Parts: sequence; C-alpha cells; structure tokens
Amino acid sequence: MQKTLEQYDTITQECRELFVKKNKDYGTAWRILRPRSLTDQLFIKAKRIRSIEEKQEQKVGDSIESEFIGLINYSVMALMQLHLPSDTPLELDSMKAETLYDQYIGQARTLMINKNHDYGEVWREMRISSMTDLILMKLLRIKQIEDNDGKTLVSEGLDANYLDIINYAIFALIQLTEQKQIKPNS
Repeated sequence: MQKTLEQYDTITQECRELFVKKNKDYGTAWRILRPRSLTDQLFIKAKRIRSIEEKQEQKVGDSIESEFIGLINYSVMALMQLHLPSDTPLELDSMKAETLYDQYIGQARTLMINKNHDYGEVWREMRISSMTDLILMKLLRIKQIEDNDGKTLVSEGLDANYLDIINYAIFALIQLTEQKQIKPNS
C-alpha cells in the first residue's frame, strides 16, 4: 500500500501543478460552466480515450495520459461547482481554488485508501480499458442523476461518482507509468 500512496501522491501533485498553472493563465473561467457542461467535458475526454484504445491510433497529439489528467482535474472542478454557494463569484481567489482542490483530492485519497483496504488493490489486476469503461459508466450515471435533478432513490450521489472517476483515472495513470518503465530491451 505504501507504493500505491507514493504513486498516488506523485500523480495528484502533477495534476495539482497543472491546475495551478492553468489557473494563473485563465483564472477560474471554468466556473462559468454549469455542472452538466462539466459532465459533458468529462464524457468527451473519456470517449476519446476509449476511441484511441479501440482504434489503437490517434491523430491528435494530446496523449491518453493528458486526458486522464483532464478527467481528474475536471472532476475536482465539478465537485467544487456542486458545493460552492450559488452566489460565489465566478473568479475565485487562487488560494481558495487551491484549497478546494486539495480538499477534494484529499477526499478521493481517503476513499481510495478505504476501498484498497477492502478490495485488496484489485485495480492493479484490471485492464486500463476496463477503467475507461467504468469511468464512462460513472459519467452515464451522473448524467442520469442530473436528469433526475440530483435525486436518487438508493444509489450513490454525484460526489461518489466524481470521486470514483478521480481514482480510476489515477489508477490508469499509475498503470500507464508502470508499463512505460517495463519496456523490454530491444
């Protein structure tokens, strides 16, 4: 589990650094997006990953890794949007945005630790393509919950699905990193 925590923290630090840099470039322009639009942005990224996995080629230079990072950061943004009061200004102070980012990544990390305890890190035996499919399933669930005005009868809510997307994307990035490190000698 220690190895997982180190890998998890390395990836979330890279994601955070990108979030901070983009915040310096653009501010919190993403705050104009309604939650449904953030869901659709996540859906686009996940569908692109699946398309590349199925076609085994890509014509746009953005890597699959960058799409998984996008899934993580947009999921954090979606969590922020869900919980910020409606009268919050569109432009967040950079310290506030970073604090909120850390809060939601922290929630995802705690969830990962708890699930890894119960499931025994089974994600390490999963295919990345299955993680992509699970992310897409979570997004379809989110879309249905949004269509139901956020109400569920017995199912997890939006937060749980966004947190799961963050963790599946991090697991995929860990596996992609490990695959690159195990290149056979040619």
